[in-house]
Amino acid sequence: MIRRAEPKDYKTVVPLIIQAMGELANKFSNTSNSVQTIALFEYFFKQKDNQYSFENTLVYEENGKVLGSLNAYDGAKLLKLRQNFFDYLFIHNGVENLTPEAETESGEFYLDTISVHHKAQGKGIGKQLIDAGIDWAIQLGHKKVGLLVETNNNRALKLYQDKNFEIQHTKKFFGGLYYHMVYNL
Repeated sequence: MIRRAEPKDYKTVVPLIIQAMGELANKFSNTSNSVQTIALFEYFFKQKDNQYSFENTLVYEENGKVLGSLNAYDGAKLLKLRQNFFDYLFIHNGVENLTPEAETESGEFYLDTISVHHKAQGKGIGKQLIDAGIDWAIQLGHKKVGLLVETNNNRALKLYQDKNFEIQHTKKFFGGLYYHMVYNL
């Protein structure tokens, strides 16, 4: 079953967010210490008004266990949603001038992270989460859904193409090269 996330889901959802982000999680948290990265994302998952908030997350739950998550939001709100995160890093970690490129844009509902627990992969959970994200975008009145996928992640690329996402262009983001893909509603 897919449902809206709640703050209490932080222990199971945050590892999924970090799994989806890979090295980007440490870049965003500005540390290679995994304990600090997890703590930072747990803090923000439980808060409102940021891109990694429970407010912007759907979870796939089976038998009371969260097996997958989707984090998504209106691309026009990216800078506002990021600001709380960056302000916190400045105040608590002394990080200044953290200004990664915009990963999304106004006019699209952005699927930021999609992740399935490694023991539950291959069961169609990711596809269900993508469908739920598209439905969420429709409910909010969006006309397109966007996402980024690393250019060398052929498995994810095939999944998104099978779900009718089309490559719009390549994009540099935090030192990596990604396809910006769009699904038109």
